[in-house]
Order: sequence, then C-alpha cells, then structure tokens
Amino acid sequence: MSAVLRLGTRASLLARTQSQRVADALRERGHPVELVEISTLGDRSAAPLTQIGGTGVFVSGLRQALLDHRVDLAVHSLKDLPTAPAEGIALAAVPPREDPRDALVASGGRTLAELGEGAVVGTGSPRRAAQLHALGLGLEVVQVRGNVDSRIAMVTSGGLDAVVLARAGLLRIGRADEAPEVLDPIQVLPAPGQGALAVECRADDAATCAVLAELDDAASRSCVTAERTLLATLEGGCSAPIGALADWVEADPAEGTVDELYLRAVVLAADGSLDLRRSATGPADDAEGLGRRLAEVLLEDGAAELVVAARPAGRPAHPPPPDPPHDGSDARSASDGRAGTEQTFARTGTAAQESEQ
Repeated sequence: MSAVLRLGTRASLLARTQSQRVADALRERGHPVELVEISTLGDRSAAPLTQIGGTGVFVSGLRQALLDHRVDLAVHSLKDLPTAPAEGIALAAVPPREDPRDALVASGGRTLAELGEGAVVGTGSPRRAAQLHALGLGLEVVQVRGNVDSRIAMVTSGGLDAVVLARAGLLRIGRADEAPEVLDPIQVLPAPGQGALAVECRADDAATCAVLAELDDAASRSCVTAERTLLATLEGGCSAPIGALADWVEADPAEGTVDELYLRAVVLAADGSLDLRRSATGPADDAEGLGRRLAEVLLEDGAAELVVAARPAGRPAHPPPPDPPHDGSDARSASDGRAGTEQTFARTGTAAQESEQ
C-alpha cells in the first residue's frame, strides 16, 4: 500500500505512545503512516466513567472518525472497547500484549502490605476498588480520574498515599520503575483485555484490513477473546467489578497436547464483601466457548446479582446471549461452589485440576 495511512489517536501521552508503536510497526513493514489526533468524550469530561456512558467514552470519537473517513485506522486500549460489535468497524489486529497486571505507585515506595490501615488509595476502577476492599487491609479507596502523569502526581504531592494503575501503560511511557510493586493476579485480577491494544479499521476497507493483519498476534487475540466473551456473557462493563485473565499454555508435542488457555475470573460486590472466583481451561481455538462457559458458571453461582447491583440506576441490561449448544465440555466438578472458592472444570477426556497459584 503506497498511500499514507491516517492513524486516529487520542491526544494523551499514553494514547500517542501506543499509537506511535503501531505506526512504527507498520512503517517497518513498508507502510507510511501519519497520526491524527481525535478528541473523545472521555478526554473532555472529568466526570466518573459510570456517569458519562462507561467504557465506550474513549472509543466512540475514534470510531466516528473512521466511519467519516477522516482516518483509516484507530488504536485503542483494548479494555476500553465495548464488548458489543460496532457496525461497520472491524477489529483488524491485536498486537502482542504487554504485561496485563495492575501496579501500585505509593509514597515512599511502599507496598500494599506496608501502607497500613486508613491509607488513602486512588483509582477510577470499580474492579480495582472492590478487590482492594476484599483484601481486608483497611484501606480507604477513593475515586480519581486523570491521565497517568496526573494520577502519579496525586501521590508525589502528598494528596494520596497510593494509586493503582495498569502496568502496561507505565511500561509504554517509561515509568514502570515508579511502581515497584506489581499486584499478583491472585490478589487483584486485571480488567478483561488489559495490557492489549486494539487496532480497528472500516470493515469494508479490505486493503487496510489486510495490512493490519500483519500486526495480529494469535495468542494475544485468543486470550483477550476469552476474557471479553466472559465479560459480555456476564453483561458487565466498566461499572461492574469484574476481573479476568487468560494465560496461553503452549502445546507439548511429546505429550500430544494442544495449545490451551487458562482463564481466571472474579465478580465482586462493590465493597468487596462478597467475591466469586472461578477458573477453567480449554483449547485455545475455542476461546469464545471457554469464556462463555466460565461466565455461565459464575452466573449460576450468583454473579448476576452482583452485576445488577453494580449497574448505574436507569441503565438497562442488554438482552442475554443465546444459550450455546450443550456438548458436555462445560461439565462442572464436584468441588465446593461457595463464594470465594475456586471452581474446577473438566474437559471431555481430560481432567483439568485448576486452582489459584
């Protein structure tokens, strides 16, 4: 492709850095690119995300620029994408994923355990807030908004004891050393899709779709597909305290195994007083099926009530997805199904004893 590709990006440092990485990868493959800044509602408003429309507030402006032919492709943090398909838009590439975990930036370089009861921790994420409460450390969790620089400044200025941020963003802008503690997913599961980028273009632009496919990473796409399918089946969004993380487990030819995904998920009450944690494994080529089956177990065990309780007043639920064909692959084990315990799955022909590590 000889024409210059116009890449739509938000104006923040992190957004431009992420977009620049995609642009550089395309240029390395011989495709000229120029960045075009697009303002989104999420950038223009300081209101909590749950009040101004949820996850899609960072995405809609870029998507409209695509549909208006002002840009040819757009780069998002994948966790910002609504799970519902967007008419006329294609998710053309999921590049290799960065570290999906959360990280703590605290005054004096302290860890979570060192903060002490009553320490004030900032986050704009209900998922992070609920999991911090669930740790039982007596932390005071407050809601904050702003870019990475402004949130770190809240700590260095003494306004907060700590903030929790996505480590991927810190790595991309060269500030990971300011967050010495990376939160173990056993304590805090990340948001579905966290650490991954989404590269979108118009669905009818076959030439651009083909170019962007060069950037796609199969393992990253499979992992985020499982996580996002789980989120969609739970009818969750940024207002629901839901965490999910899929890990790619490579096949072992000597044992005749196939590539698999190990998917963990948590759904919590907003105050962390109740949490449902479950996990499952399944073939990597059935990422959607794995995410759906694990979500259905969470729903059977009471997740629906937690999701509904977290939904802002007046926001209706989406129609539930159709039931998948029952082939026996979602058989549940006889392990304890109480809230807060790990659920084990068994695939046909293979027992998968999975637990939190």
